[in-house]
Amino acid sequence: MTSAVPICEIWRGPFLECVHLGHAVVCDSRGDIIKAWGDPDAMILPRSSSKMIQALPLITSGAADAHGLSVAQLALSCASHQGARIHTDRVADWLGHIGKTDDDFRCGPQTPNDPDARNDLIKTDQSPCQWHNNCSGKHTGFLTLNKHIGGNAEYIEVDHPVQKACLEAFEMVTDQTSPGYGIDGCSAPNYATTVHGLARAMAWFASAQDRSDLASNAAARLTQAMAQFPELVAGEGRACTELMRAMDHKVAIKTGAEGVFVAIVPEKKIGIALKAMDGATRASEAAIAALLVSLGVLDANHPATLKRMNAPVRNWRGVDTGMIKPAADLVL
Repeated sequence: MTSAVPICEIWRGPFLECVHLGHAVVCDSRGDIIKAWGDPDAMILPRSSSKMIQALPLITSGAADAHGLSVAQLALSCASHQGARIHTDRVADWLGHIGKTDDDFRCGPQTPNDPDARNDLIKTDQSPCQWHNNCSGKHTGFLTLNKHIGGNAEYIEVDHPVQKACLEAFEMVTDQTSPGYGIDGCSAPNYATTVHGLARAMAWFASAQDRSDLASNAAARLTQAMAQFPELVAGEGRACTELMRAMDHKVAIKTGAEGVFVAIVPEKKIGIALKAMDGATRASEAAIAALLVSLGVLDANHPATLKRMNAPVRNWRGVDTGMIKPAADLVL
């Protein structure tokens, strides 16, 4: 087994103060490794980076088209959103469309990360609802699928048909049998795979337009939806949203908790997966930006890139004290 390697460095003046270790894999359309850092066989939980995989059964089952879901709703089904009105209004409308309410969710309430939405709750002395949960788009997709197949209300249970469909899709696109699962922050099962398996899945999505089967058509639709509506996938100020905009909506990327990041690059039919082993978001964002720049799909000098790659570290007086930068070896 290969050990994790440096993927991000934190410098303070001329001193290397911190190093984040991790694993990263870039795959081609066949699922073969183009280049890897660390251990491609390291077992990880993808967390929210696998939401587009969990959304596949929503389309392949016929549920999405039966309920007339829009491209924006497909993007929202893959989202880890901020809980802003742009997100929660759409979730509420979607719930109403399928005859469900906030009480039908099983993801739990979450204080929104969007400042305006959070302040509105405080000012009006209201508690957050489940539709404020960053995973409520995914869960509305689960509810839509569940209504379509006539499943029972506990759609997050591992033996529920909704989750069985998600596992089947996950093992198909990773081309691996998952060794197990953990329960995610939104209470749904999150299945483990290797970094290579996750990168292979993203490459499968990236090359989906070359195939005509039902699952590939679904993958192409989800990829296009994410790239077209980056503000729904995350939110203002977030890396997913800003970097997808910076790449002219041609690449779909998705973060996951605990330092996971993936990218789907249709023009090059390439998939990327990486994991910062200490779970640091600053490390995963710097690393994914570096790989996208190295691929030639992200401008190194774009403001969204510079916020995360070779980004200044400032103290409370606004003085530049150092830099967050990707490891030098993280290039193709």
